[in-house]
Amino acid sequence: MRNHTELSEFILLGIPQTEGLETVLLVIFSFIYPLTLLGNLLILLIIVSSSTLHTPMYFFLGLLSILDMLFPSVTCPKMLFYLSGQSRAISYKGCAVQLFFYHFLGSTEGCLYSVMAYDRFVAICHPLRYMLIMRPGVCVGLVMAAWLVGCLQATILISFTFELPYCGPNRVDHFFCDIPAILPLACADSSLAQTVGSTNVGFLALTLWLSVCVSYTCIGIAILRIRSAEGRQKAFSTCSAHLTAILCAFGPVIIIYLQPTPNPFLSATVQILNNIVSPMLNSLIYSLRNKEVKSSLKRVFYNVFTALD
Repeated sequence: MRNHTELSEFILLGIPQTEGLETVLLVIFSFIYPLTLLGNLLILLIIVSSSTLHTPMYFFLGLLSILDMLFPSVTCPKMLFYLSGQSRAISYKGCAVQLFFYHFLGSTEGCLYSVMAYDRFVAICHPLRYMLIMRPGVCVGLVMAAWLVGCLQATILISFTFELPYCGPNRVDHFFCDIPAILPLACADSSLAQTVGSTNVGFLALTLWLSVCVSYTCIGIAILRIRSAEGRQKAFSTCSAHLTAILCAFGPVIIIYLQPTPNPFLSATVQILNNIVSPMLNSLIYSLRNKEVKSSLKRVFYNVFTALD
């Protein structure tokens, strides 16, 4: 990152084409954000407190809940701040930090989805060897690899983005600092940074999506081979929640970064779904569609109410 930039701050203009709707948006996101934090914190506490959920699948789900609390926290607090009438300014360094953690956490979560798909593949296609293959050391190694990929991806993107000089306009036509909104403000040719950003994000998303598709294709074939209807239903129920969450996560990323002509309103809408709404839905999806989580949740509430009585 060079020191010759003349800008000390950027001005976030917010969600495109929503002028005059600040109060409505403030109410909506003031409801969604705390609900996201509460829902994912509840799932995390259930997994930690219930010994029956101390398995690789729920180890990964607990990490997903942590990421689903951190990921919207990169953008939502600042957005709520300026929607309430406060300053829309964000410092140059603050903008760089926001962009880094957005891609770091987003890429890490994408990798974790791929790891979770592999976990389900092993559980259904190799059930007798599941605990041998997915032993604690392997699980930790997969998670560390996901964090490493996320960190590397974010470092590359922020390096190319903020290597450019920013000395002119500082009004960011977006609700947070992201590559497609920042690069047009550069005072030098940003074509290389645009190419690297689109290529890296698109390649990682498509690679992870392909790995998920391969895992679930094998899972689907294995489920069809199960003779009993009850066995097929049980296998499907363990995967349906995860597959739904994956579709909510990967779809928006591919739409944003692979569209031929950037559309600010479409990009903002899709990123809100990916960054703010999807983490909230994950907690609902996994709590409502997973029998073990639901039973553990009931047990936790029962113990709480019993203690209060």
